[in-house]
Amino acid sequence: MKDREKVTAEDAEGPDTRARILAAAADLIASGGPDAATTRAVAAAAGVQAPTLYRLFGDKHGLLSAVVEHELTSYVAKKAARKPHPDPLQDLRMGWDMHVAFGLSHPGLFALMCSDLEPAPQSSVVSTGNEVLRRRIRNIALAGRLRVSEERALGLVSSMCNGAVLTLLRQPEGQRDLGLSEAARETVMAAISSETAPPANTEVRSAATTLRASLDRLTVLTPGESALLSELLARITDAG
Repeated sequence: MKDREKVTAEDAEGPDTRARILAAAADLIASGGPDAATTRAVAAAAGVQAPTLYRLFGDKHGLLSAVVEHELTSYVAKKAARKPHPDPLQDLRMGWDMHVAFGLSHPGLFALMCSDLEPAPQSSVVSTGNEVLRRRIRNIALAGRLRVSEERALGLVSSMCNGAVLTLLRQPEGQRDLGLSEAARETVMAAISSETAPPANTEVRSAATTLRASLDRLTVLTPGESALLSELLARITDAG
């Protein structure tokens, strides 16, 4: 009887078992966030026993780390395969937008990516991802259009882009200020290159910002009028 159970367990751990478990965990994270990927739920969704997860991944931390590694491998491969834009600055913009789109469409996975579950810096997928970004920045430098060190540019792009995604994910999905990512992106572009164009209508937007900040000093408007004016001024200030 024990031998039969052993054979059944071994059959359940065929060559596609690991991939099936990773896919099940990724689906649970996508639908319910990282907390939904409990070992019991993943085992049930993958059609295996819980001990199989422990044999293959060690513990839940190891399982989630493997999910992040697996999903990042697919994403980085798509990034690397994208045909570069002939303008290296525009190419970097496109890479930024692609990263933001990925994060917003994979909120649970992105939360794990930015946690201590992210693969170690020396992992192949992280190295490949960093190399894709480093190559884009190197192309800007080779074109004579980078005004900071490549390492500084790499750090600015990575931290600001990930920060923009995390900020947007904290906002209700239907109320996200998607212009925030563009503003952050262009701030970084201005910091690493001197060739970016200044924002349009700078003086008007500055005046709108000043007036909005002073609304609480006005006594001639009703609360409703103040709220409406504040909304309109915010729209002017944040207009692209």
